Amino acid sequence: MEITFVTTELSPFVKVGGLADVSAALTKALRALGHAVTIVMPRFPALEEQGLLLARRLTPLRFTLGDQAIEATLLDGRLASQVDLVVVDVPGLFDRRGVYGENGEDYDDNVQRFAVLSRAAAELVRQRVLGGRSVDVVHCNDWATALVPGYVRALVPETPALAATRTVLTIHNVAYKGAVRPGQLRTLGVGSGSEVGSLLEHGIVAADAVATVSPTYAREIRTPEYGAGLDGVLRERGEALVGIANGVDYAVWNPATDSAIAARYDAEDFGNKARCKGALQKELGLPIEAHSPLVANVGRMVEQKGTDLVAEMIPKLLRGTDAQVVVTGDGATELVSMVEKVVAKSNDRAVFIHAANEGLVHRIFAGADVVLVPSRYEPCGLVQMYAQRYGALPVARATGGLIDTVVDCDAKLETGTGFLFESATADALLGATERSIAAKTLPRWSTLVRRVMKLDSGWDGPARRYEQLYRGLASR
Repeated sequence: MEITFVTTELSPFVKVGGLADVSAALTKALRALGHAVTIVMPRFPALEEQGLLLARRLTPLRFTLGDQAIEATLLDGRLASQVDLVVVDVPGLFDRRGVYGENGEDYDDNVQRFAVLSRAAAELVRQRVLGGRSVDVVHCNDWATALVPGYVRALVPETPALAATRTVLTIHNVAYKGAVRPGQLRTLGVGSGSEVGSLLEHGIVAADAVATVSPTYAREIRTPEYGAGLDGVLRERGEALVGIANGVDYAVWNPATDSAIAARYDAEDFGNKARCKGALQKELGLPIEAHSPLVANVGRMVEQKGTDLVAEMIPKLLRGTDAQVVVTGDGATELVSMVEKVVAKSNDRAVFIHAANEGLVHRIFAGADVVLVPSRYEPCGLVQMYAQRYGALPVARATGGLIDTVVDCDAKLETGTGFLFESATADALLGATERSIAAKTLPRWSTLVRRVMKLDSGWDGPARRYEQLYRGLASR
């Protein structure tokens, strides 16, 4: 199949959250299944700053956006995965720091910026079809590319061959919707009689199929509690809304081959994990104590991720156990400050690294015994699956994709792949963390670690499910 994949993030070049990892890994997995995959994304400065080679096309891409005439420069590249890349450059729109904004604030013209990207992607698909190269599926992601299905549909009358092209929208987090002003979509050339309130809502209505990143989250977002005001329109999509859990790219996240960690290891022989722990303690200035449980929290520091619960829990955990704590991330200023203050009073048993680089994140997973994932809601989550591969047991809230990827351990550690808790409170997080620390003293801990490291959460399965979704749409 010929697949065009439209995104705003691509690991390791442009990364805000999990979308970047998914964009790189899912397209690679689809390419490995024999499909032709082209990623379309904006020309953010970080692409070339990090060494990606791009070749400028001589002929610009010209199209209209409502009554605006737009001219975009296209640049071609190819990833190591052999996935093709088309980068859209429009001066003044994407040549800025930050994908969606800077310093935690969105850019005021984000609707315009990403409408241009979406219209450019649709035009690119149209020109390929006109040139005799059919495009079976256009797969877009989240609010920033959610106008693509509407633009593709709007171009069918002038390009009838486009009617065979199907569109898929994956929702990575329904809370981020891309709000629009009344009537704004009409000025962007996709308005209709039934005006919607956000880019994401438009995409949900217009796409041939809507996917989200775990089966449990697909059920949750149909409810008022988790649907962020879109539960009604999501329920209306019926069977066209599916949940496909994300995976892990084991070419990137694998302690057996990871060059960033102090010593390599695998499920059959993970003795070197202790060396990784000691090396991490030394690197971060923690006491080098092999017996002390090392508890880590990695990720965006926002309310959704439960950063405040971690900060509230740390003093209690340090008083009641001999654990050490590592927190790394970036996000809301007040949450960063909260963690910094707690760590400053920890008597050097806790450390905070502001926005750790990718290599250090790998070393944290390799050195940690336990990784905290206390999300208030979690569409899928990748941290818990990365932790599992590195032999660090996740302590996770029972919500969304965490339910689909973590099985709660029983008291004897005979079953389970982590430790779940129900309530989004610091005390519930503390109780589950203390349970994991107590489990580490049991004889079956090593067996548990080995079982968790052997889990197959790779991208082949999710890619095949997307392939099945694509083929089902193409047969209509």
